[in-house]
Amino acid sequence: MYYLIVFFFFMGAMLLYFSLAERYRIIDRPNERSSHTRSTIRGGGMVFVLAILLAWLQGAASWPLALAILLVGGVSLLDDIRPLHQLPRIGAHFLATSLLLLDLGQGASLGAWIPLLFFMLIGWTNLFNFMDGINGITVLYALVALGSFALVPELSAERNLLVLLALASLAFAWFNVRKKARCFAGDVGSVSMAMILGYLMVKTILLSGNPAYLFFFTIYGLDAVITLLKRLIRRENIFQPHRSHLYQYLANEAGIPHVQVSLAYAGLQLLINAIWIYGIGMETFQWIPSLAFVILVIPAFLGFRYWLIKKI
Repeated sequence: MYYLIVFFFFMGAMLLYFSLAERYRIIDRPNERSSHTRSTIRGGGMVFVLAILLAWLQGAASWPLALAILLVGGVSLLDDIRPLHQLPRIGAHFLATSLLLLDLGQGASLGAWIPLLFFMLIGWTNLFNFMDGINGITVLYALVALGSFALVPELSAERNLLVLLALASLAFAWFNVRKKARCFAGDVGSVSMAMILGYLMVKTILLSGNPAYLFFFTIYGLDAVITLLKRLIRRENIFQPHRSHLYQYLANEAGIPHVQVSLAYAGLQLLINAIWIYGIGMETFQWIPSLAFVILVIPAFLGFRYWLIKKI
């Protein structure tokens, strides 16, 4: 009953935000680089920040995590309302990442790993943000990740946090996973969720000692990293909007409906996670299955990407 009340609380918060967004014109207007064709409310992902604050009030989230997400979410929401200079955004990301590492370092000696973890969290946050381009893709992928993390024994203490985030995601999905979305996550949603998922991933690896949990982010990782590398090779400005992710080719050039593409991404990632959890096993890190997985998946992804682009 409690979680049902919380779900409707998030739904109410979304509806209240819609009225404010319409009043103050927090609208995403399509351009030549967009994958949508009509103006849509931006910033609906603020509900993810709200979930973290509620978790903190209940003692399910630490103050560094809550402050980090509130900071980066607040700056990102301002950027959704009126584009900011890169300096405050970069500063917010760096400070929020430092707070996450402060939290992760409690009870664990990060030592020389701090620079690498900092780089990974910053990189993941930006890659995840780049992937937020069609209806449903961010929230469906996030739900798969949250559900997978709920099955990790080492994260049993985070179950209430995961449930609150899942309920907020379901509330957002109600308005976003549609042919004509009522709202987009905006930077406030994609950046906040990216940092939350990055935090959970690093915590999982630190507690379990198993880096194979990184495969929980396989599909997003492949599409984001390979696209980034190709744009760097072509000497493009990687901070400028573009339409060269695989999901964008599928939704735009191939004409596959957004929600179908998003479901395919989430479904494939769910299948991969199920194979690792129930098939291979995550009790310890296994080199041979991990190498075999990488050797099989990367060429398959590149081959499909090449075939699709050549076809269209």
